[in-house]
Amino acid sequence: MPEAILLKDVESLGEKGTVVDVSKGYLRNFLIPRNLAQPATKGAVEAAKRDQQAEERARQDAVARAGEFAELLNRTVLTLSHQAGEDGRLFGSVTNQDIADAIREARDISIDKRKVHLDEPIKHVGTYMVVVEMADGVTATIKTIVSEA
Repeated sequence: MPEAILLKDVESLGEKGTVVDVSKGYLRNFLIPRNLAQPATKGAVEAAKRDQQAEERARQDAVARAGEFAELLNRTVLTLSHQAGEDGRLFGSVTNQDIADAIREARDISIDKRKVHLDEPIKHVGTYMVVVEMADGVTATIKTIVSEA
């Protein structure tokens, strides 16, 4: 059986970059035309290993940068002003997007609003601790003060 290097994750075979044994017909008629795999030559195996090592280094660099950003955000205090009634209830609410925008303005760090973890939008004036996910396993807790405008 010929060996093939997977170029993409294939559900029944394995993950990208792995070398698998497949039949000639499956490789020639299915995997290669769909750019899912290539024949496992010596040069292709070495190139796949280099690509995997480069991806791993890039992922480690991204996690390290996320850790630095998390340390910076842990020391950050966001102050958001909203119109509020006399009882401290906001007209509207402070959402994930509002907090992500405030972080971008304060520290010039772009964060996806889906990474800001609020159980529900903030609807009252006060101080809140908001958790932001920076990367896999790296989180920051930001002190957020919502005040009356």
